[in-house]
Amino acid sequence: MSEPTTTHGPLNLQNQSLGLQIGAVFLGTVLLALSSYIEVPMRPVPVTMQTFAITLIGALYGWRLGAITVIAWLGEAAVGMPVLAGGSGGIAPFMGPTAGYLFSFPIIAALTGWLAQRGWDGRNLPLAFAAMLLGNLLCLAIGGSWLASLIGWDKALAAGVTPFLIGAVLKSGLAAMTLRVIQRRTLRNGA
Repeated sequence: MSEPTTTHGPLNLQNQSLGLQIGAVFLGTVLLALSSYIEVPMRPVPVTMQTFAITLIGALYGWRLGAITVIAWLGEAAVGMPVLAGGSGGIAPFMGPTAGYLFSFPIIAALTGWLAQRGWDGRNLPLAFAAMLLGNLLCLAIGGSWLASLIGWDKALAAGVTPFLIGAVLKSGLAAMTLRVIQRRTLRNGA
């Protein structure tokens, strides 16, 4: 039995005070920055825990606040704060091989948030996993398409999509399980 559509994520942040929402956005940008530092160097795009954090924030915060949080984090990066993979920031990552992936991030946060608001959340682990995996695959599709415009389809698939598929599955599973734990604790505590 599916849960009814809601207008908020499992944390119900849309119905909280503006101050609490701003605090959640700040906390989310910190989590995203930290996830950027968990990195396996690869060229031209490193493997990080960013999509784990982005899909989880989308699912927890809901589609609107999740996307706003990711946009705020990308704004921090654009003004030069060292919040992206390897401590990078500035405009260069938004123009090079990683631009498509960065552009996809608010979209995948919104997607996972939208799906979570429709019951694809921690109460249904297979659907939560599917939501996270769809977000990761959309990231690879958008990022790989941008990369292909720079280096061609064959090279983009070989360097910017295929090596990330196993990680996408693993990060999706970890995000779904994390969402389940957080959501169960939140419901148990009556939030």
